Amino acid sequence: MRRLLCFLCGCSLAASASAVEVQIFAKASSVKAKTEAAESEASAEAPLRALPVKATAPVAKTTVPVAAITKLAISPVSSAPKALPSALAAKAAQTAPVAKPVNASALSMSPVTASSPAPSEFTFKDRAGKVTAAPIVDGYQKRRIVYPLAKIDPRLSPKLTRAASIAQERAHAHSKSRCWRYVKNALLASGIISSYPKTPYAKQAGDELVRDYGFKKLPIRDPYAAPVGAVLVYGSRRAAGHVEIRTKTGFVSDFQNKKPSPRPLLGIYAKA
Repeated sequence: MRRLLCFLCGCSLAASASAVEVQIFAKASSVKAKTEAAESEASAEAPLRALPVKATAPVAKTTVPVAAITKLAISPVSSAPKALPSALAAKAAQTAPVAKPVNASALSMSPVTASSPAPSEFTFKDRAGKVTAAPIVDGYQKRRIVYPLAKIDPRLSPKLTRAASIAQERAHAHSKSRCWRYVKNALLASGIISSYPKTPYAKQAGDELVRDYGFKKLPIRDPYAAPVGAVLVYGSRRAAGHVEIRTKTGFVSDFQNKKPSPRPLLGIYAKA
């Protein structure tokens, strides 16, 4: 009985011992596998660790303003800013319209057509309410017409200068066909004559001024050379003639003019 018990105890002990050995062997096998795996990983990472490592600067974030993106979308691809990322420039190049070149010579040589022709005359109303037209000068006059100024002769009566000023104040812009009447009134108002002249025609003014009012005919044939206040008398075969007073800048009767009358000059008269 004891031997049977001992045999059973020995079998149980042997079975327990074999189970313990199996567990130890399994643990040893797992540890060996883990060690071999770790060694293989270490051997694979060794060449990578031996390579030199370069330091890289941190990449700064690029912020593009909305105005720059709008300008990029409108302008051609070649004018895109260099500071923009390549991906953004490529996207803008795909969406931006291609600008067509403009032919500058075609623009400069194209004719200009006016809708309506420019007016050649300027119309206005004078003090009497009459509609009058004057030509419009739209070009440059290369040769400027300069009329000589008249001088005051100290040997003549200063009342002649006064008569010229009075005639300028009363003159119109255009002729009223009353030249001798306006010259009579100017001479009478200045005091150079004492009474109103009686001759009806302007071409008779010189003879009456010499005969009744002490005027003298000056030895001058150029109307521009006449002194201020001198009376110029013009003749005509079929008309009443013309008479005017020399001013500093022109000639005056019932109207003002920078040029003398085109009629034939009968004489220039003045009073000392």
